[in-house]
Amino acid sequence: MVNLASESWEWGTAAEALLELYNPELSVFGSNPFPGGNVLVPNSAPGEPASLGVSAIMIGKSDQVYLDAANHQAHYLLNLVPRWSNGAISHRPDVAELWADNMAMSFPVLAYLAVQTNNATFMAETVSQCGLQRAVLKNDQFLNWRHIIGPQSQDTGLWSTGNGWAGYGMVRVLHTLQKWSGSASMTAQAGQLKGWIKEILDGSMLSGFDDGLLRNYFNDAGWFGEISGTALLSAIAYRMAVNDPAMFPQKYVTWADTNRKAVVRHQTSGGIFSPAVNPYNWLDRNKYTSGSPEGQAFAVYLYTAYRDCVQASLRWRL
Repeated sequence: MVNLASESWEWGTAAEALLELYNPELSVFGSNPFPGGNVLVPNSAPGEPASLGVSAIMIGKSDQVYLDAANHQAHYLLNLVPRWSNGAISHRPDVAELWADNMAMSFPVLAYLAVQTNNATFMAETVSQCGLQRAVLKNDQFLNWRHIIGPQSQDTGLWSTGNGWAGYGMVRVLHTLQKWSGSASMTAQAGQLKGWIKEILDGSMLSGFDDGLLRNYFNDAGWFGEISGTALLSAIAYRMAVNDPAMFPQKYVTWADTNRKAVVRHQTSGGIFSPAVNPYNWLDRNKYTSGSPEGQAFAVYLYTAYRDCVQASLRWRL
């Protein structure tokens, strides 16, 4: 994962995967990520490798330059980036264009920054943005989201990885909201997020498989099954089964278990999970077998979510 990463979103995805793997107590999935209502101060030196988003905010607790960078990024997103007609923040800097990908790239960071700045209004606005994105991207005929709506790169297909980006981004926003004392009254917003996440999972569970994996596009049986969307969506199912077992009962865990075993079967001796969709061309019909940086990170997401689900199950039995 780390060796293959080269693009900004790949580093950000890898940073989150490493946080969940090695320091789960510092992630928003930990039991108390915001002691006293504040972002944790990690025991790390400023010279340690910089990462993006949430990791930058955490490092910024001991090195202001990283926090300044995070604040500048938030200012850019909120004030300078174009917006859709309903106010949804664009994924592109030059035109208003909405991508499902952006759900995992911008909004978990904005939610985390709301905790850092002790700004409940900011947290509420982040949840509102999730709803505005959904209002444009969700397909009227299906439960899942379209990939891209806009004038440059429009892609109305139901991309499995895009739905994973959207769902996992909202999972992280949800956990950030729930774990922070400053948003304790936002039960309605939490309920909205759960409902939107459930839509994506329910739609994914209705889609078909190819070689045990979810197809690259749900609404096109001609596509091959691939590991990126399968791993990411299964991670969502594990996370939500722990978060709200009444709303996400055993059938979600069973579905995730089946998918996880399929992903494991598609791992090479060198640690590469394949086939993946080409991470630089989601419409490429050729199977990507050399290792997708984001696909490798999603496999870590899947493992950490499964690990936490198993641990939660053991606690419930005790």
